[in-house]
Amino acid sequence: MQGHKVPDAEVRLPEEEELERDILRPLEQPSSLKFWLLCGLLASIFLFALIAWTNQLINGLKVTGLNAPVFWGVYIVNFVFFIGISHAGTLISSILRIANVSWRRPFTRMAEAVTVFSLPFGALCPIVDMGRPERFLNVIKHPHLTSPIVWDVICISTYLMTSCIYFYLSLIPDIALCRDRLKNVSPFKKWLYRTLSLGWTGTERQWKILDTLLTAMSVMLFVIVISVHTNVSFVFSVTYKPGWHTTILPPFFVLGAIFSGVATVIVVMIAIRKYYGLDKWVTDYHLDRIAAFLLALTCFWLYAMLVEHLLTIYVGKPAEMKITFERFLGRFSLMFWIMFALCCIVPLFVLAVPRWRTIPNLVIVSILINIGMWLERYVIIVPSAINTKLPWAKAYYFPSWVEIAITAGWVSGFILLLMLFTRFFPSITVWEVKEGLHETAQKAQPVLAGSTAKENA
Repeated sequence: MQGHKVPDAEVRLPEEEELERDILRPLEQPSSLKFWLLCGLLASIFLFALIAWTNQLINGLKVTGLNAPVFWGVYIVNFVFFIGISHAGTLISSILRIANVSWRRPFTRMAEAVTVFSLPFGALCPIVDMGRPERFLNVIKHPHLTSPIVWDVICISTYLMTSCIYFYLSLIPDIALCRDRLKNVSPFKKWLYRTLSLGWTGTERQWKILDTLLTAMSVMLFVIVISVHTNVSFVFSVTYKPGWHTTILPPFFVLGAIFSGVATVIVVMIAIRKYYGLDKWVTDYHLDRIAAFLLALTCFWLYAMLVEHLLTIYVGKPAEMKITFERFLGRFSLMFWIMFALCCIVPLFVLAVPRWRTIPNLVIVSILINIGMWLERYVIIVPSAINTKLPWAKAYYFPSWVEIAITAGWVSGFILLLMLFTRFFPSITVWEVKEGLHETAQKAQPVLAGSTAKENA
């Protein structure tokens, strides 16, 4: 991170006042009826998911579509998916901060929120997948360090804790801003801002400490984010199951996680931009830059997909070819080709043409990518689970209403947390956007000075 925010004691730019007013306005205004109706709908779906899970706890896993030999299904697909979209926060807010990429600034806050709010739902999925959830404690009480599952628990726990700390640290200056600027808010909000701001006053020393902490944690999170989804892939790739035991799976998982995570952040930010009227601060330029970034990720993902299947077909191992046939022409072919179209064909055609790279198209493409990436996890996990080396008479899997209800509930809970967050805290990192304004002003000064000299001459 290069440089830190200019203290308030110095000269303020005219745009700063407008920035604070636009970003903080939603926190003072009462929420609309539509907002609370949508929150109520999401909460109802989430509660129904808890009822479905309770039904599963009472009656056992027989209420799901899981069976022998398919012990992993939609729950593990959800696990990989939610852990995947959490990577966007680390990529945008920390890795791009290290690289000092200027267009990242309006996206960092909600990217970090996506990380923090998606990780708990991802971590819950393996617990839901267990018929006896209390047995999860055995991983902590009796850890076996040669097990990839234990590696996952360690990595995801570390990732969640570190991401929460990083998220909170970057929030502190804006919480203090809310404490000082917002007057027409409830007593609870005033108490919340006063408590969470930790006495922040914006001194030079405080900014220096914050800058050091965020820079150090950005480097740490870069290492952790790679290790997390690498370890998620180890759960599959260190086994001997056809379709899983391959060295390309770890980087493929990491790339897919970043791909779906960036698409999620785009949908979230465009929705917030529209609802709260933040067009001036999340501009078409910012959206065009992140769309170009998404296009690059699409190309990388296509490359990894082609390499994975090309090498499998070239070697031609019977067990591996059976899985490939299931994906290309067999029972999962429709799902596979829909996934390929949503994750590759559509994004390439839409995002590669500048005049097609409109905001509505960007929303549609990002949503389709997330649907496609969920299907991609499904066609990785289920075909290999069904096609085993043991002589099963017949293997099949289809998710039950319980699995579908819990999946819908987890997605609804994730969206609900994001919506509620925007009613308590700024959706855009005000102090980072201010940094960008000062950098722009400093770059413009030499140009203005040169123009003035010419006029005087």
